[in-house]
Amino acid sequence: MTTVPALVPYLGGALAVGGLAVAATRRRELMVRWCVWALGVPVVTGAFWLGPPGIAVLAAVVGVVAVLEFGGLLRLGPADRAVLGAAVVGLVLTAWLAPGEVLRVAAAGALAIAGVPLLSGDAEHGLRRLGAGLLGLVWLGVLAGLVPSGALGLVLFVAVSIADIVAYAAGRRLGGPRLSPLSPAKRWSGTLAGAAAGLLTLAVLSSLTWQTAVAVAVGGPLGDLLESMGLRRGPGGGARPRAGGRAAGRRRPRRRRAAARRRLSRGAAAR
Repeated sequence: MTTVPALVPYLGGALAVGGLAVAATRRRELMVRWCVWALGVPVVTGAFWLGPPGIAVLAAVVGVVAVLEFGGLLRLGPADRAVLGAAVVGLVLTAWLAPGEVLRVAAAGALAIAGVPLLSGDAEHGLRRLGAGLLGLVWLGVLAGLVPSGALGLVLFVAVSIADIVAYAAGRRLGGPRLSPLSPAKRWSGTLAGAAAGLLTLAVLSSLTWQTAVAVAVGGPLGDLLESMGLRRGPGGGARPRAGGRAAGRRRPRRRRAAARRRLSRGAAAR
């Protein structure tokens, strides 16, 4: 069985190899990603090394940050975010202190989330708020599953991270059909290459099962698309084009033409 100390050499080697590869590309965005990795990996590894208490603290912090981001994506108000955050943190702490009560705490959290729009009498947006809150509880409540996972949770962190990096690099290099209109930059080639890299990582770390394979190869890309779907929602509820989208591409020529007209006007005035 894989242990946290046994994973440390793999993590160090992956960071070193990744750092050399990023330095060779000289691309700023990749350097920023690697720096985040270099800061995050020791923190995550240390938390898993401490066992359930450390994992619970890490999962609770990640849960609060994720709730804030999730609430911003789906335009949830402060009360909705506060209750959702309390529900997620409550699930994580329950998984640590009273694992047998997780389902009851999840049910209580769902009722609390439903109570916010109901008690506020929000007939116009109540159903949207309720659906978003319950989705957040299901999606982010998965963090509670990290607490009893031990080293396997760290293995999944490594495999998903490697799959994400390989998918990004392979998608840009190979191109091909888009994975979904929700994320114009994601390609099937990158997704499949990332899944293969993630599964290979699981196999090398002796953690390849059908459950871990689904979590890495399917759960990771679906989570990215779900986030992309939230990012494309504008303030009025319509689609908001992301960087690189077709609408953004249509705006750029208009801006260039407007800038050209201004330069011509200034030149004519000078003459």
